[in-house]
Amino acid sequence: MTDSLPQADWPDFAPGWVWLCGAGPGDPGLLTLHALSAMRQADVIVYDALVAPEILDWAPGAEKIYAGKRGGKPSAKQRDISLHLVELAEAGKRVLRLKGGDPFVFGRGGEEAQTLVQHGIPIRIIPGISAGIGGLAYAGIPVTHRDVNQSVTFVTGHDQSGQTPSALDWQAISKASKVIVIYMGMKHIAQITAALIAAGRPADEPVAIATSATTSDQRVLETTLAGAEAAIKDSGIEPPAIICVGRAVLMRQVLDWQAGIEGIAPRNLDPLGRGRPAESA
Repeated sequence: MTDSLPQADWPDFAPGWVWLCGAGPGDPGLLTLHALSAMRQADVIVYDALVAPEILDWAPGAEKIYAGKRGGKPSAKQRDISLHLVELAEAGKRVLRLKGGDPFVFGRGGEEAQTLVQHGIPIRIIPGISAGIGGLAYAGIPVTHRDVNQSVTFVTGHDQSGQTPSALDWQAISKASKVIVIYMGMKHIAQITAALIAAGRPADEPVAIATSATTSDQRVLETTLAGAEAAIKDSGIEPPAIICVGRAVLMRQVLDWQAGIEGIAPRNLDPLGRGRPAESA
């Protein structure tokens, strides 16, 4: 099972257990070794829509059950998914619940884990790289930069009903965090940008929208708060997407490492306008 993995004390995947595992933001290479070990041992993999098909190919002996959710499309109910995990474990299966990104970052992993524990099912948590960090990094956008921000806020663009979350205090978020990362926000981009501008954020504040981040289909749209809605419509980009609001977006002008692979020179060696080169840490 672990012949192709580095020597290590890999945990044994016992029958009747459910492992909740993050598959990362898209690029199969960003899967963790613990996740790969779990895939080699699992009897059944219950996977989400954002798990790359290439990742599933690494578990040829496991049964695959699709449990993805995509906006506007028929989807399994969350309670049904959680109870199905319980049923599979009670049947003595080694059950791997494979979720895009990290299972505990806007992934409903906490809810599934809670249901499993309530039914006496033993669990293991395997974190994954969240798209809000790894996806933006691939786009050349650091979510923290000491010349820009000392905090970052992660929010979801919709709640359980599919609407813009009413519980979010945009005034407080706007004042407290120089950089805001928004998951699943494209559908309600008009309401979100209007709320941030009303809360005092500049209309010309930089915004980046990264779609299909870390994959070969990745696209990155650079715009502003005031122009984001129109820019999305004009570009024709579609979810899944991560939205970043703040001056950290400007760092893409020099940190777009994928453009460097293609031989494209940085657009601006001093995007923050400091008039001096970046200092070492």
